Amino acid sequence: MSVDNIRYDLLTQDALRGVIRTVLTNAAAKGLPGDHHFFITFDTRAEGVRMSPRLKASYPEEMTIVLQHQFWDLTVAEEDFEVGLAFNGISERLHIPLKAVKAFLDPSVQFGLQFTVEPEAGAAKAEAPAVAAVPERKKPKPELKQELKRESKPEPKREKATEPQEAPAPAKAKKGDAAPATTGEVVRLDRFRKK
Repeated sequence: MSVDNIRYDLLTQDALRGVIRTVLTNAAAKGLPGDHHFFITFDTRAEGVRMSPRLKASYPEEMTIVLQHQFWDLTVAEEDFEVGLAFNGISERLHIPLKAVKAFLDPSVQFGLQFTVEPEAGAAKAEAPAVAAVPERKKPKPELKQELKRESKPEPKREKATEPQEAPAPAKAKKGDAAPATTGEVVRLDRFRKK
């Protein structure tokens, strides 16, 4: 397998983060048009994130903010943005690098983006075993799909295969006798039916 030296995945994510930058820049200059509002989820551990220790303690890994009615002083730069928000009546100022953004959603038009946040160099070493332990999901082979389909279907009833085999009648028993001889044999109901 060839190595992807161009890293199209990172280039695509950077381009899509440019969409967030443009939308936030427009919102900072003109306000939110119509019913537009934004849900922005970011990694609070990412390099460059600045927030109060109180918020950091409440959101040690990830946080989602909503830019709708009550936010102020939204400023957008090339690599990050800052915004003022109130949390439980307490004003806070957040500094969020665009590389820390994990998801961006505008529910008014059902538009959303998701990103992979690259861990910090120090955090990458600490998290490497956990990442390596997660198996890669693969599509099941066609043979396995067939087996799964067979397993999920209910088994048909097999009356004859599960019934004990009819034991030969003892020599004393005559055809048409109502009760079998008491020899401890298992008798099928078919034996009593008229043929």
